[in-house]
This record gives sequence, structure tokens and C-alpha cells, in this order.
Amino acid sequence: MTPTDLSGKAALVTGSSTGIGAAVAAAYGRAGMNVAVHYNRSREAAEKVAENVRAGGGKAVVLGGDARDPERVHGLVRETVDAFGRLDVLVNNAGSVIGRFKIEDSSDAFLTDMLDTNVRHVVAACRAAIPIMRKQGGGRIINTSSIAARGGGGGGSILYAACKGFVSTFTRGLAKEVARDGIRVNAVAPGVIMTALQDKFTPPEQIAAAIAQTPMGRTGSAEECVGAYLYLASEAMSGFVTGQILEVNGGMLIA
Repeated sequence: MTPTDLSGKAALVTGSSTGIGAAVAAAYGRAGMNVAVHYNRSREAAEKVAENVRAGGGKAVVLGGDARDPERVHGLVRETVDAFGRLDVLVNNAGSVIGRFKIEDSSDAFLTDMLDTNVRHVVAACRAAIPIMRKQGGGRIINTSSIAARGGGGGGSILYAACKGFVSTFTRGLAKEVARDGIRVNAVAPGVIMTALQDKFTPPEQIAAAIAQTPMGRTGSAEECVGAYLYLASEAMSGFVTGQILEVNGGMLIA
């Protein structure tokens, strides 16, 4: 079921040219939302996502830029407002495992890249969006965390897991800070979702081990994450929900 109260609302979904972000952007389009589709390198893929948004009934604008650059992230927020006149939903979805290394084999440069890719842009986007949402009288921020935030990550992904732990904690803290402004802040924490990210960074034996630990006995798809983002974007469906981390992992982690 698609929420009916999202029609005409405006969203920025970072990292939405592929994977979960692309599925979320398309779903927001089907809900009648106006969506800023963000990409870093995959412009052609982002254009296809924008076409899907328009086909679903929403408006779309394609915005490029490296999310590791805080100034560019601020620009993405401004350009979304310029395109649609408002910003109702911010989805901080950009991120990557980047690579798998044991801590003793990692470098300061790798740590910096990991923080820039998975942490700093989340803070920068929120910093830019909050004054806009406050002036509007409210808004929704949805961060993408990970099951890794709770379990410490699979082999060689400790730093990625730690970054996602930051995202989860930041989500809870920010929710308290802006609740009286009518801004709700939540996160979705996917489990093992088969996207290009997994194909690139997770070896088959690690996927097999994860499936063995999952009660549902399989991995998930990007489309199976979409409902969580629709739910958290909708005031009608989740108007009294804030500061929560919504786990989507097939039972691999049961709190």
C-alpha cells in the first residue's frame, strides 16, 4: 500500500542512482512525490531513475556531486528547494563499504575516506535541511544505517560498521534535538540486501554465511526495503515515530 499523504511532497534521496536509493526514489515517485535523484558517477542510471519517478506520477530533478564534499551536499539541499519550492523528506542514503581491510592493514587515508563517505555527508545534509524544514513547520529525515551498526560488521568491515553505528546514534540524538520543530528523524537498517554494493565488496562465501544465519533463509532485495522508507516518510502512517532504527534483515538480528 502506498501512503496517500505524500503526493506533492518533495524529497531529496542521496545515493539514489542505484540500489536501495534508486528503489526508494522510484517508490516516492509512485506516491506522487517530487524527487531529487542524486548521483556521483552514475548519471545515466540516475536519469533512468528520474524517468521512473516521472512515470509513477511525480516530478524529478537529477543532481550530481560527490557526497564526500560538505559544500556540495549543502548545494544538493539548496537545489532541491530551488526545484520544488520545499523539502519535506531528506533521505541520507549515500554510502559505501569502499573496501574490506583488517584494522592493522588499514590506513589513515582509508579511515578519512570512510568517514567522508558514510558520516560527514549525513551531518552536512541535516545541517542544511533543518532550517528549511523548521521554517516550513516540519519535515522528515530518514538515514540509512545498517545491520553492521549492531553486529560490528562482517570480515574486514569494522570501520564501515562503526560509521553506521555513528549514523544510528546520530539519528537518535538528532530526533530529540529537533522534535519540537516538527521534524522527525529515523533510520532504516538493512541487512544483507543484494545490490551492486554487495556484488562488489562481499565475497560469495560471506553471503552464504549470512544466509545461514538468517531465519528467512535468504538475502533481501532493494524493493523489500522500500516500505520502511515510505512508512517513515508518511505523517499518516508514522506521525508519532521518531528516533527509531527500523531493522529490515529477514530476522538475522532480532532486538
